[in-house]
Amino acid sequence: MDKNVRRIFVEKKDNLDVEAKHLLLDLKGNLNLSGLTNLRIINRYDISGISDKEFKTAKRTIFSESNVDIVADEELITNDNNRVFAVEFLPGQYDQRADSAAQCVQILTQKEKPLVRTA
Repeated sequence: MDKNVRRIFVEKKDNLDVEAKHLLLDLKGNLNLSGLTNLRIINRYDISGISDKEFKTAKRTIFSESNVDIVADEELITNDNNRVFAVEFLPGQYDQRADSAAQCVQILTQKEKPLVRTA
């Protein structure tokens, strides 16, 4: 079993990013951030404990849906006008997204549950 950590970024395609649009409206309305014009929500997954073949399958069946998501491997490309910050659970806090993903990968591979972290 491969113990390398792989990182992917998953974002909803334009016009399917409902959560990001709602958060944008919430921030503009409740915090008076009138200069905020766009917002993206990108889920980061760090996965270890699976083979390259298992990762390739999980990436397109568990971590993303090809018809609604954009997937980037290892590095998120941004431009100088973007402001980026990450939010993740502290060690010891329960991360339902990571736990659910790990359980799905375990079902897919029929092996030990891999380590999945999200941000």
